Amino acid sequence: MTSDVKTVGANDTLREIIQKMVKFHIGSVVVVQEQRPIGIITERDVLIRLAQATANLDLVKAKDLMSGPVLTISENQTVEEASKFMTQNHIKKLVVTRGERLVGIVTSTDIMRSASRLTDDARTRALEWIWRRPEEP
Repeated sequence: MTSDVKTVGANDTLREIIQKMVKFHIGSVVVVQEQRPIGIITERDVLIRLAQATANLDLVKAKDLMSGPVLTISENQTVEEASKFMTQNHIKKLVVTRGERLVGIVTSTDIMRSASRLTDDARTRALEWIWRRPEEP
């Protein structure tokens, strides 16, 4: 888990979001409201919006771009539970909370780094999800 999660507010612009992602070399930001995660924006979300001819970097807001409500897992859950949850929900980034407060994010990369601690079944599911073909659901 990464505890230094980069966040944006719901009214931050697409320009500000891109600048933050570039500055910190990250593939996603969590949208927060009063330290509560309300959405997530990934590189893919940004690319889709940029591909639209009407995309204005200063008018598009995080609340219009984010995927939400954001899926979360408690900080008390295991890596194996996170891996299973991510696989079942077809996501590669999972927000970690303490109560309703953001405390971290788990990515598919984090799961693979922890693979030696996973059971064989969980490791297989994680690898199948990460290496699956894009056209598969």
